Amino acid sequence: MNPAPRAIEPLLYTPEEAAEALRLGRSTVYELMADGALEYVKQGRCRRIKVAVLKAFVARMPSETTSH
Repeated sequence: MNPAPRAIEPLLYTPEEAAEALRLGRSTVYELMADGALEYVKQGRCRRIKVAVLKAFVARMPSETTSH
């Protein structure tokens, strides 16, 4: 019997995949890339965002606090 295939965790995300992972709009991710808030790598015409960059971006996001 063959073992179940392992899912390969992506190391790079397309801007569209990053938008889905961050629960943001695609245009917002492109704006963040243009502003330098999200670093990306470029290979030819393709832009990709490293997983570590996405995690660091989320970690830097301020937490919203509510006061009563």
